[in-house]
Amino acid sequence: MTAGLAPGLVSGWLNTLRTTGNGGAAYSAVAGAFVQLHTGDPGAAGTANISVGSTTRNSFVFSSSSSGSSLSLSTAPSAWTNGGTSETLTHISVWTASSAGTFLFSVALTASKAWASADTFTLASLGASVAPQSA
Repeated sequence: MTAGLAPGLVSGWLNTLRTTGNGGAAYSAVAGAFVQLHTGDPGAAGTANISVGSTTRNSFVFSSSSSGSSLSLSTAPSAWTNGGTSETLTHISVWTASSAGTFLFSVALTASKAWASADTFTLASLGASVAPQSA
């Protein structure tokens, strides 16, 4: 998998388009959103290439969609501190909980980041969009 939406998320969204008598169901909003750091593609389950420098998932909040097709951060995740090892961060994954939870999606960072002991990593922006949208 090259970064993208988790299969469970896509199935949930698609099933909202089915009639309720034919297996359709509402997709509930996630209770929380948490970011995890990766040193390579997180894979289809979001569990590959987890940073050994920090296995902590930091919470964040998306703002409301203003255009109906995209979201951006309203509350950025806390910075990760003390890489603890020499590695290169390349991706993030997004989950519904700080541990365990449901994998939602993954994305590649705009630029990879060398991360070593005593370094800090800050995720300053994160957006999500759905396109195309009818005009």
